[in-house]
Amino acid sequence: MQSTPTWPFPQRIPTLDGARHRGIYVQFYDPDGRRYGIPTYPYHWAPKGLVTRRQLRALGLRPGGQQPVAQILWRRGYRVAYLYRTDLALPRRVPTPAQITALNRAMAARRTCPSCGTEKPYCIPRSAGACNDCTTGGTR
Repeated sequence: MQSTPTWPFPQRIPTLDGARHRGIYVQFYDPDGRRYGIPTYPYHWAPKGLVTRRQLRALGLRPGGQQPVAQILWRRGYRVAYLYRTDLALPRRVPTPAQITALNRAMAARRTCPSCGTEKPYCIPRSAGACNDCTTGGTR
């Protein structure tokens, strides 16, 4: 038996609860986590205070070691997005200047053609092993 954590936000959504009472089946609505193991909500129905990793990133935050507290399921359950609490999220770590320099050098190496030695505005395809100008047939 799983213990339900106490959350500072409401885990039930009155609109979806009302739909259930009127006989409307709401797919992927399991706020107690009995069916899927963790609280599950339909697409676009996550409670306030819960966001996905991408939304955390847009806010300048990271999960900070916390486990997902809920999930969103859609497309017949084939797609899932895990939800994290914003109040427990930590600020995103900022890369050091040395890390940025190393990343820029690595990307320059991926864009440099080993045949002609010129740096292209795109990454050299690994399947061809050379830029589009050096491969047989020219640009595609």
